[in-house]
Amino acid sequence: MDRSLKTAGLTVLAAAAAGAIAAMIIRGQITRHQRDLFSPRALKRLAALGHIGREQASVDLIRLLLDFIAWEPKQMLRDRAQAIIDRMLDDVERLGIEARANSA
Repeated sequence: MDRSLKTAGLTVLAAAAAGAIAAMIIRGQITRHQRDLFSPRALKRLAALGHIGREQASVDLIRLLLDFIAWEPKQMLRDRAQAIIDRMLDDVERLGIEARANSA
């Protein structure tokens, strides 16, 4: 019994460590993609927009995209960022309406 308890404890510890490492890697990727949004290379900016476009709507991301639109020289990338903002605002509005309906 004592040996199986040790094995179970080590398994749980290993799983927790793997989860923590995965979370750190994912957080680093998100930060890198947000930083790449202002890269001098248009392809990196496009990839960053693709990544951000898959994220859930948040005030921080909407503000970041508004700053990007003001900064971005290429119309195509500005249009893509605006489409992402529009989708995020629709999501926020839909969730806001649902939240009000659920609280009533």
